[in-house]
Amino acid sequence: MHNCPAVIDAARSVRDARIDWVVEEAFAGIAALNRSVRRVIPVAVRRWRTSLLSAATWRELREFRATLAAERYDCVIDTQGLLKSALIAALADGPAHGYDRASAREPAAARFYAHRHAVDTRLHAVERNRRLAAAALGYAAGGAADPGIDYGLAAGGEPAFAARAPYAMLFTMTSRADKLWPEARWRALGAALAARGLQCVLPWGSEEERARAERIAQAVEGSVVPPRLPLAELARLAARARCAVGVDTGLTHVAAALGVPTLGLYAGSDPALTGLHAGARARNLGAAGRAPELAEVLGALENLA
Repeated sequence: MHNCPAVIDAARSVRDARIDWVVEEAFAGIAALNRSVRRVIPVAVRRWRTSLLSAATWRELREFRATLAAERYDCVIDTQGLLKSALIAALADGPAHGYDRASAREPAAARFYAHRHAVDTRLHAVERNRRLAAAALGYAAGGAADPGIDYGLAAGGEPAFAARAPYAMLFTMTSRADKLWPEARWRALGAALAARGLQCVLPWGSEEERARAERIAQAVEGSVVPPRLPLAELARLAARARCAVGVDTGLTHVAAALGVPTLGLYAGSDPALTGLHAGARARNLGAAGRAPELAEVLGALENLA
């Protein structure tokens, strides 16, 4: 999600740009929603490193390398600044651009770029990516106050799962335990939303996340836990929500990018660097080491939705 505005900037600024996006397979659905992406190329680093002795893994690796080598690129940009992403960029046929040692998240990654660019590490991740792409492709980057920021998401069509309107999306799942918001607060928030006539929709991605969503839903009248849905379907569902509340997870950013009034709840990461970055209809609460209180969330929702 933090890379989507950089893709749109590049498409707007470079005439006849054709943009391919290499992305971890679990998140390929997000990249596919971006209207300026010609082709999504999934990579399975997370899965491959758990089965390095498998013949199937090495076959997939060869196929991935062949896919990257099949086309000559004018510019290859690694916006992650990690050693693993720099190595992937080096496999592509084209000059690699990335952050310099002082700007990259992992300084060793800079060794693998033909062109290195200095980008302020204090900037939000969206703005860092936009500035890196602009430096690599030779156009002026938009600033943090740029009113034209665009995530380029296309989430048209009716969602496969029909929630009862009006509804609120509650994104309770995230990749790290320290980013979670207490279940008791989710239950209280859900009850407050239900009292306002909103059905609470609690999506999930893993069995652990489904169990958490179901525990919360049992305490919130009228709430629903849908079946597991692909990212594109979740985006369609989020696009029609009255509001969304979520922890530090990609789906919260999707809802905000689609213009839905969205609250991001932060407890284990810094929202100044990776929080919601989508204008006045999105707001971040909490901070690393301090989860937002229920009263904060309810007050912010009154002002947003």
